[in-house]
Amino acid sequence: MSPLSKDLTAASSIPLILSILNRGESYGYEIINLVHLLSDGAIQWTDGMLYPVLHKMEQRGYVTSEWKKADTGRKRKYYRITPKGKKQLVKDRAAWSLIISIFNKVWDPTKTSI
Repeated sequence: MSPLSKDLTAASSIPLILSILNRGESYGYEIINLVHLLSDGAIQWTDGMLYPVLHKMEQRGYVTSEWKKADTGRKRKYYRITPKGKKQLVKDRAAWSLIISIFNKVWDPTKTSI
């Protein structure tokens, strides 16, 4: 069970996936495992959550996909960030940085100016 609400999961999924794909192409199961690893096991995405988001991202032009044969011989659908996705990631980073900054100020008990 994820400690994130459904709304927060939805709001953060596209920027998180874009950030992962900005490091290189990946496939669904690998993305799910990486999110689990990065969250120290606190967040466990499912196929049912991830693939609709990836499909939406493809429709928006943020990612492209291609079926490839893996080393195991199985076919996997690999996702890659597009230039439009990179531009969106820059916007998302700025927005999330602002939100994080605001929370840090509000949650810091030494900040008395607010």
